Amino acid sequence: MKWLPENIYTWRIFYKTFDPGQESLREAICTLGNGYLGTRGAAPECDAMSVHYPGTYLAGLYNRLKTRIVGRTVVNEDFVNCPNWAFLTFRIGEEEWFSPAASKIVSYYQELDMKAGILNRKVLTQNWRGQKTVIDDYKIASMDNPHILAMKYKIIPQDYDDQITIRAVLDGRVRNTGVRRYLQLNSQHWKNPKLKDYKKERLTSLSMTTSQSKVQINEVSRVRLFSNGKEIRPMRKVFTVGGNVIGEEFKISGHKKKPIIIEKVVAIYTSKDKKVKSPLKKAISTAKSAPRFDGLAKKHKNAWRKLWKKVDIKIEGNTFSQKMLRLHMFHLLQVGSPHTANLDVGLPARGLHGEAYRGHIFWDGIYTMPFYDFHFPSISKGVLKYRCRRLPAARKLAKEANYKGAMFPWQSGSTGREETQVLHLNPLSGQWGPDYSNRQRHISFAIAYNVWNYFKRTGDLDFLRSCGAELFLSIAHFCSSLAKYSPKDGRFHIEGVMGPDEFHEKYPHTKKAGLKDNAYSNFMVVWILDRAVNICSILPPKECQTLFRKIGVTSADIKRWNKVAKKMNIVINNKGIISQFDGYFKLKELNWGYYREKYKNVQRLDRILKAEGKDPDEYKVSKQADVLMIFYLFSLKQIKTVFNQLGYKFNKRILQNNYEYYIKRTSHGSTLSKVAHCFVAQKLGKWQKAWELFQDVLESDFYDTQGGTTPEGIHMGVMGGSIEIVLGSFAGIRIGRGMVHIDPNLPDGWKVLDLKFCFKGNWIDLRATRKKATVTLLRKGAKEPHLRVKLYDKLYDLKLRKPIKASVR
Repeated sequence: MKWLPENIYTWRIFYKTFDPGQESLREAICTLGNGYLGTRGAAPECDAMSVHYPGTYLAGLYNRLKTRIVGRTVVNEDFVNCPNWAFLTFRIGEEEWFSPAASKIVSYYQELDMKAGILNRKVLTQNWRGQKTVIDDYKIASMDNPHILAMKYKIIPQDYDDQITIRAVLDGRVRNTGVRRYLQLNSQHWKNPKLKDYKKERLTSLSMTTSQSKVQINEVSRVRLFSNGKEIRPMRKVFTVGGNVIGEEFKISGHKKKPIIIEKVVAIYTSKDKKVKSPLKKAISTAKSAPRFDGLAKKHKNAWRKLWKKVDIKIEGNTFSQKMLRLHMFHLLQVGSPHTANLDVGLPARGLHGEAYRGHIFWDGIYTMPFYDFHFPSISKGVLKYRCRRLPAARKLAKEANYKGAMFPWQSGSTGREETQVLHLNPLSGQWGPDYSNRQRHISFAIAYNVWNYFKRTGDLDFLRSCGAELFLSIAHFCSSLAKYSPKDGRFHIEGVMGPDEFHEKYPHTKKAGLKDNAYSNFMVVWILDRAVNICSILPPKECQTLFRKIGVTSADIKRWNKVAKKMNIVINNKGIISQFDGYFKLKELNWGYYREKYKNVQRLDRILKAEGKDPDEYKVSKQADVLMIFYLFSLKQIKTVFNQLGYKFNKRILQNNYEYYIKRTSHGSTLSKVAHCFVAQKLGKWQKAWELFQDVLESDFYDTQGGTTPEGIHMGVMGGSIEIVLGSFAGIRIGRGMVHIDPNLPDGWKVLDLKFCFKGNWIDLRATRKKATVTLLRKGAKEPHLRVKLYDKLYDLKLRKPIKASVR
């Protein structure tokens, strides 16, 4: 597969007007990141205000604060908004400082170059005296050196000669105010600011410390000016404001059509950085020695070129699909890059793009991990090790809840304790109510699922032996302890849980949180206990015995695991409909037509019903796929095996019936929902519906289809899910019985699908049309000397650079 040159449109996001009402969305979409940090695509001339929110976030940087609200004290751990590194503006003569929202914009153009990871903006502005100025700026978050942020800011007077004053600032006045519904909560995370001017080096620094987690951040700025191709050194005035702002001002003579170039490089290091003895000294050294912007950008673009060479999915026949898939991969790589692999961090559900969900890590990895497993397994491994390091916290959490093994929190942050809030604000009613979402035990199931699939795709036995098996088996131990045996029906049951649906937190007219026999949860428990047997067969017997002793699993426990895996209860009616949970069929039907007519957008139907004084627990309504998650994650053969093992019949008609039943009762209040529904529709051969759902998946963040959520941070799950639809459904790639199965089925309009993926160290190229496919082994892995692939149900031996061609039968 040749890398790139093609239609530039599919590599770039364009905005041709300045639209204050859309800036917050654009800032999220135009966020730049490198896995270590992310910085929103905000105008550099602005502080946080109603139009702009210049947030910068470092992976794994959290802080806890207490808030007194509705008569109780709550503690929230937040993803901390870091001091604003980017502020830079100018003024002509004694005019006001330039700000896009407060100035006359004659023309405006903003472009995100995803191929190069560069944000460019061109603005023509006019002041009250009629003087016109062009601003042409470029910004990067270096993918070469993740500690460097840089911008090149060009000012071009169009029709005047006048004095221009330039102001560049490091601003520590930041708070966490990027999510409206959190505004009642305490948001001041930084204290102990230290400012310094290094006159000789012409550097400024800002150091601050988080109030609870005690992480010190150090930002060092170097500002250089250029005119007529030469560096100029005008008088430099350094100023401070309130003890937490340090800035520089430069006065320079501006001349008609003569560009003034300002280059600002900021180095960021924290006390969390490994193997860095003095973060401030390191930041000073990095900022001082950094080359000019173009030199930084060259290395940065080269780093991006290497990433795209591995991950790019090339589509012929649909430019929108091509563009959106690249946008999704671009953001996935900005949150999880090769730099992430060595950090002790997970992948926040809303990326490094904003403060929604407080930057916590959820179950979204079940959607995103295939992308990393198949392209950058080192990133997957790093993310799984984040969970391994938090096994002690998960064991403590399980013990406190009277379970065995390891129970991971629904929301995880710095330490692995449960970070889910206990109160939730309904923005429609303005009321705070209890939050029961920490009952979603399926987060642990998702982690186990990711461990197993990482091993299947990579063959990484070292990871399994070092911590993967312990992680998986500890979760299996927890799964078994969740189940309670009932002599009435001779089956095991699980109570007090919430499924992925989230609209149903408890039974109607009760105060006790949780539900009984959520089908998805019960199925996952059985699958995990079955896979535990596989894990034990892979490890040497003595190693497995040692591991069982370490995690406290006895022979009696293993016998129980086998019983639970054969006698788990799943509620199914005589039409083959799997009950989302025990009692679901007794709930009321909702008049969907009435609510769609009244509210138009019913995605967050739970909030609508609560604002009306009703209880969503009383109705057959779902936020997102719950039962259908089973069909998203597993093949029909795998599902049939589990159902038959439990003594239930299963056939494809059951899949059809459940799809039809639940899609009518799902509001798609989560962007993840349509990913699962699309995948299932494709399995059923509902090509038109699958395509419609896929388009919704592609559009969800770019157009903010949920109405205000994307400005708070992109949705990692839906972006990873879109890639999984292409890999697992349209390309038909799956791993089974130790080999790659490929069965492409391209959507109408897609002429060619061309991509690469890695299986056990082997890099494979797939080029498919609607009628045929070619598979080529590009690079051989050491772990798999003999590689076989099943293409359109026929077995082939793959040999290095010897293409295998086959046609649809």
